[in-house]
Formats: sequence, structure tokens, C-alpha cells
Amino acid sequence: MAGHSKWANIQHRKGRQDAARSKLFSKLAKEITVAAKMGDPDPEKNPRLRLAVKEAKSQSVPKDVIERAIKKAIGGDAENYDEIRYEGYGPSGVAVIVETMTDNKNRTASTVRSTFSKNGGNLGETGSVGFMFDRKGEVSYPASVGDADTVMMAAIEAGAEDVESSDDGHIIYCEDTDLNEVSNALEAELGESESTKLIWKPTTTTELDLEGMQKLMKLVDALEDDDDVQRVTTNFEASDEVMEQL
Repeated sequence: MAGHSKWANIQHRKGRQDAARSKLFSKLAKEITVAAKMGDPDPEKNPRLRLAVKEAKSQSVPKDVIERAIKKAIGGDAENYDEIRYEGYGPSGVAVIVETMTDNKNRTASTVRSTFSKNGGNLGETGSVGFMFDRKGEVSYPASVGDADTVMMAAIEAGAEDVESSDDGHIIYCEDTDLNEVSNALEAELGESESTKLIWKPTTTTELDLEGMQKLMKLVDALEDDDDVQRVTTNFEASDEVMEQL
């Protein structure tokens, strides 16, 4: 199994502290505010906002936090954020994509570059690793929603491209531009998803041993600690034995 579908499990095993949870809520709220500011403040009329709200709910963000984030955009007192993507290489040559929202480009660029350098990585130019990923929509469901065939049929009907089913659950992929439509169709058939979001899906992966995984996790943790960083994606591959040892 490729790295993109394992990272959430690693984070879960590590256990999210309250501070990390608060930071996650803050990042999800920022995405909601930016989405509401860029389009209609009604999630039903704004696909990006609808997806942002859906993802926030899947992470148990309280309703009042979501409503406050939307009101912040409506009230005109929200900061202006630039969305900037950074690309580089982590330990052992793993490709890393860092998506940020910032009100200070110089600060963010400096911090991201420094974080890469301090943790055995190198920040590259835009496009330096992007070609190793495809932009896709990802919808996740628990295993309890049905067997692989049931989910596959629902995904085909919804216009999705691919499904990965395992004991942990089902991950459905679609074109990035079809995510809103596909997720709505899946919801009508399978019910509420666990997660619905845009991702960078690796097309090639880099195999890591235990030491390599530990170094990579240190880099990713440091990047995610930055308030300007919304999400980090890598293309690592690791054996089940290595995953068990983490």
C-alpha cells in the first residue's frame, strides 16, 4: 500500500495531543474562512466551502467554530491569505509537497526552507516534485459501509475513477474537478463520508526503512507545526514490518 493512505494511520497511532488538535481546528477554520471569502458564504452554493465544512465536521470541529469562521469572512475582518505550494525532497529523497495559506509570504518561505534544511531535506523549485503526483479528489468511508463490491459499484455510478478497499476502510478517488459531484452522489448511496478532500496522489513512491521513516516523520511534524502550513503530502512507501515498528 502506498504512503498516502498510511500517513493518517501513523498520526493516529502517535496520538494527537490537545495542542495538535487545536492547531488542526485552526487550520480547518482558516480554510473555511478563505473559501467563504472567495465565493458565496452559503456552502450549498460554494463547492469549495461545502468541502471545507464537510472536512471540518469529519475532524469533529465544533459547529460554533465553523459558523464563526464563515461569519469572519462575511464580516470583512478576515485576513488576506495567499495560497502557496512549496515542493522539495525529504530524507532519502522522498518527494514532499507543502501547501500553505499565509499573510506573509517572506516569513512562510523562510520558515519552510529552514525546516527542510534542519530536518535533512532540501526545498526545491515549484514543479521539482509535483510531476510525481496527480491532483485528485479523495472520499473515505469506513469498512462498515459495505464490502468492496458494494463500494465499487457505488463509486462507478458516482463517476469515480478508482477504489482502494482494505480492512481499514474504503478510499475512493476521482478527478479533482469532479469531487463535489462525486461526493454528493456517494453520499446519496452510502451516507456521510468520513472525509472528503482534494489530495496530491503519488504516481511514484520511495521505499523507506525504519530509520528513513523516523526522519521523514520528524520533518513532516516540524512542517505541520507551522501555523501557515495547511497540509503536507509525501510519496513514501514502507513495508508493513516498518509500519508496525513505528
